[in-house]
Amino acid sequence: MALIEKGRVCLKKRGRDAGSKCVITNKIDDSYVEIRSAGRKKPRKCNVSHLEPLSIVVNVESEEEVKKALEK
Repeated sequence: MALIEKGRVCLKKRGRDAGSKCVITNKIDDSYVEIRSAGRKKPRKCNVSHLEPLSIVVNVESEEEVKKALEK
């Protein structure tokens, strides 16, 4: 099972958004991914070591699924 994959819901461990949920929207390389979180409007780059993957995977093309995953 690939833990760092497109659509994976994660918990931020470090930084300004520590403790909040985010969704991986794109894998940049082995160390960095692009994420979307509830508190921010734009997607941003994040280090993989700052994320704790959860068991939930959503379809990133569906805005409703992403918003629903970030609410919980």
